[in-house]
Amino acid sequence: MHRLITGASSGIGRALVARWARPGTLLSLQGRDRARLEETAAAAALAGAEVDIRSLDVRDTGALAAWASERDAARPVDMVVANAGIAGNPGVSGAEIMAVNAVGKIATVEPLLPRMAARRQGHVVLVSSLASFLASPTGPAYAASKAAVRRYGEGLRPRLARDGVRLSVVCPGFVDTPLTRVNRFPMPFLMDAERAAEIIDTGLQAGRVRIAFPLPTYLLARFLGLMPAALRDPILMRQPSKE
Repeated sequence: MHRLITGASSGIGRALVARWARPGTLLSLQGRDRARLEETAAAAALAGAEVDIRSLDVRDTGALAAWASERDAARPVDMVVANAGIAGNPGVSGAEIMAVNAVGKIATVEPLLPRMAARRQGHVVLVSSLASFLASPTGPAYAASKAAVRRYGEGLRPRLARDGVRLSVVCPGFVDTPLTRVNRFPMPFLMDAERAAEIIDTGLQAGRVRIAFPLPTYLLARFLGLMPAALRDPILMRQPSKE
């Protein structure tokens, strides 16, 4: 089993690496923080996995495509997890958020799609967010980036299915990661990254095409997303602006 994971140095990515690290598994891992990525890799190797790491920025789509292709040539990738992302915090531009959270994820999987289709096997995993169901006035670029990657995956899924390739979109709620620890507002049903990784892994094994959790936050996001803007916007504007 060969799994390629971006954003593997912290949060959900790191928790997934820890969950999947075992003898017989090759983990190809990307992250921007070389030190943290090496820590993640060392723990995975200690658990018996074979590990290859690459410190690069997913905004460098050329380098990203070259790395993904190189890793697939070394051993066919069975699962690609496009997970790398940033939060919409003050000082981070909307263009940067879109470049990482949407373009970076698409650029991660695109080089592998024809290779998986030719083999008629593989699993593409795109990490979106429950924020993708809301047009948020306090984080418009973040919500838009997550909606873009979710829609991309949902549109791509039936095309890949014809070639025997599976696709799952993951939509987490609030997860305790370095990105969410800077939030200065209540985060309902906050869970740790290890629990999120367990839910994701269970959903992938079950073949679920959308893994959205926790259920109460998912239902609330869907409900708010369906409300008229005149009612929804005043509710959402009570939160501190993140962009």
